Amino acid sequence: MEKEIKKNYLFTNKDLIRLLIPLMIEQFLAVAVGMADSIMVASVGESAVSAVSLVDSIIILLINVFAALATGGAVIAGQYIGRKQNDMACRAGEQLLVFGTLVSLIIMALMYIGKGFILNVVFGTIEHDVAVYSNTYINIVFASIPFIALYNCGAALFRSMGNSKVTMVTSIIMNAINVIGNALLIYVFRMGVEGVAIPTLVSRAVAAVIIVVLLRKEELIIHIRKKIKYKYDKNLVKDILKIGIPNGVENSMFQLGKILLLSVIAGFGTTSITANAVANSVSSFQILPGMSVGLGLITVVSQCVGAGDYEQVRYYTKKLLKYAYVFMIISNIAVIIATPKILSIYNLSEETATMASQAFIFHGVSSCFLWPLSFTLPNTLRASNDARFTMNVGVSSMWIVRIGFGVVISKYMNIGMFGVWIAMIIDWVVRSIFFTLRYKSHKWEDKAR
Repeated sequence: MEKEIKKNYLFTNKDLIRLLIPLMIEQFLAVAVGMADSIMVASVGESAVSAVSLVDSIIILLINVFAALATGGAVIAGQYIGRKQNDMACRAGEQLLVFGTLVSLIIMALMYIGKGFILNVVFGTIEHDVAVYSNTYINIVFASIPFIALYNCGAALFRSMGNSKVTMVTSIIMNAINVIGNALLIYVFRMGVEGVAIPTLVSRAVAAVIIVVLLRKEELIIHIRKKIKYKYDKNLVKDILKIGIPNGVENSMFQLGKILLLSVIAGFGTTSITANAVANSVSSFQILPGMSVGLGLITVVSQCVGAGDYEQVRYYTKKLLKYAYVFMIISNIAVIIATPKILSIYNLSEETATMASQAFIFHGVSSCFLWPLSFTLPNTLRASNDARFTMNVGVSSMWIVRIGFGVVISKYMNIGMFGVWIAMIIDWVVRSIFFTLRYKSHKWEDKAR
């Protein structure tokens, strides 16, 4: 009987592998290139590393906002695919792309207008060299904001169709441009921070163009029609924003909280900023499998929800969470074993290296137990239209637990930068409890009916 039931499941094991492996490769490339950027700019000096880290915290905030909007579009499109309403899935995709582009242009303008506020207030008290490098990096990289939005929206639509291979190949091209450009401009032309910023802008522009061109193929379930006459669809955009806005608020508040804590870390000096930047780069590898599985979970669950089959939702959630745990344990063991080699690449001072390794080893061990429940499991809730609950938990835990404990432990208990990382793990514990209880309650199922 079990085998007969599984024959009707929407995704076979091969389907899941075809979905997840490209996602992991794509996420790995993104993180690896981010680390490569840090390593290459390290040749300019620790002030340059600090500057790139500070500005990238803003960029990551924006990427999270667009990723949240894209998730809303992907969930709605995926649900239409699950209902076999491919024309509506296509229309949802077009609404997402146009709306996301318009929003990104407005955000880019606001970022340039508020550049002084970012440098002087958001980043807190930073050294003069760090401020100069930050200004240079901002002037170039903020121009990539519309391309970030387009790529995220387009990539999310391909994933909603279960086609993660396209985003993987596009990511390979984008990251190759970035790395080669960095190497040429930094090591050959000696351009410093500009040598990291320019390839970043160009690579994002190329990726956005590729993803849009590929979406013009009419044989795809979701595609941009050749004779498109865009007309704002209030109901579709509203459905997208019902998921996108709570997810965006959650992601942006999460990143804003990290930026606030970064300003606390900045008060401990350049050594702490640099150690935190390196630890953040390494920690991205540690959670990479969980992130990849989480993206796949949105695709799988949204189609199951569209088909109205919650037995499949629970089956795939349990199965993919197991994948997340296994892959995260493997990746963290690899990172911990490679710690001496990783630190030698960055050419850090002994004090900075000690602080960085302490942070990311602690992070890695903790993530093996807590990260999937804190960040992968909530994607089942989001794909089931329960995004408001995940937002409430995520925002509350970030601002009350992580920031509250972060300030107290790092500043008032005199632990310094590492106190922020301790507070992060406490935040994960709280998230895990709330999301697990919500999932077991089945209340989220009513949100998608």
